[in-house]
Amino acid sequence: MKLHCEVEVVSRHLPALGLRNRGKGVRAVLSLCQQAPRTQPRPQAGGERGGRHPACLLISTLKDKLGTRYEANSSSLKGFLSAMRLAHRGCDVEAPLLTLTTVKTSEFEKFKTKMVITSKKDYPLSKNFPYSLEHLQTSYCGLVRVDMRMLSLKNLRKLDLSHNHIKKLPATIGDLIHLQELNLNDNHLESFSVALCQSTLQKSLRSLDLSKNKIKALPVQFCQLQELIHLKLDDNELIRLPFKMGQLTNLRFLSAARNKLPFLPSEFKNLSLEYLDLFGNIFEQPKVLPVIKLQMPLTLLESSARTVLYNRIPYGSRIIPFHLCQDLDTAKTCVCGRFCLSCFIQGTTTMNLHSVAHTVVLVDNMGGTEAPVVSYFCSLACYVNSCDMLK
Repeated sequence: MKLHCEVEVVSRHLPALGLRNRGKGVRAVLSLCQQAPRTQPRPQAGGERGGRHPACLLISTLKDKLGTRYEANSSSLKGFLSAMRLAHRGCDVEAPLLTLTTVKTSEFEKFKTKMVITSKKDYPLSKNFPYSLEHLQTSYCGLVRVDMRMLSLKNLRKLDLSHNHIKKLPATIGDLIHLQELNLNDNHLESFSVALCQSTLQKSLRSLDLSKNKIKALPVQFCQLQELIHLKLDDNELIRLPFKMGQLTNLRFLSAARNKLPFLPSEFKNLSLEYLDLFGNIFEQPKVLPVIKLQMPLTLLESSARTVLYNRIPYGSRIIPFHLCQDLDTAKTCVCGRFCLSCFIQGTTTMNLHSVAHTVVLVDNMGGTEAPVVSYFCSLACYVNSCDMLK
């Protein structure tokens, strides 16, 4: 019987010597084996059967393939534990016991935590990925879709699918609950789905690379990925950033160079970055006159939406129609902190990017570090009080 697991051998003598165990297990093969006695067994009294060989635990690692033998005593798996208990009592073990043999190197292949594949010829077509993988890179493999076998790797922390031809991401990527880094650089993606933004990636994803794709816009729900620290959006076709960008409070590195951004969202000024690169966008000059979309009195829809959002009343498609949920999700935030749906004043100002980032890449070849920011005002009073900002 064999059990593939992580094993830590603890010595009870160490504390008495003032020493501590490493506290870290190693990948190993745990075997329940039959140990041949050194001397011929004596006949046992009472008519009991003799010649029974004692069972032992054999722990084999990649560095110690011959293994180290221990007296059989316990195991975590029910079947293994049952056989261990019988062996420990001296009873016959129904399960076949192995002879003491050297463990093959292939026994440890299942314990791989990292696999890097950078060509089509090395891509496994008939063989599954090792279930223990924590880091998987499959670049330059000509993939047109995400291999569903990857989605069963529940220990995956880093997934690199760069330099392929992937056009769409399955929502089930969000089931990789430990995924911290996702690299999709140089593919053919045109969108990043709402389903992914609302998946378990909200709590796990730290780094996301979507550079060199064909993405024109990110959903407003993208800002629910609030654990993001690194975000790369270079060389896409972005015409805007999510206007709730300021909710990404953990974001420290942002790169969105060579896109088609005409301005930045108003909440952009709430970011606190270490590095920012917005070079090569088509930033527009701030407009002198604001865009006025005020309507008095407010419509019932506008008034209700403001009340729901201001009082943080829970809503969802099970409570109100889906299109109203979308309206609430895309509501603008006034500089005063209140919300507005379709009744607002829109103005544009210029912001020095050093106010949100320690290191700023120049936005153009002229050495500029300023970019236009669009702001929204829920009333004329808010606009008048903010005139100094819009000068």
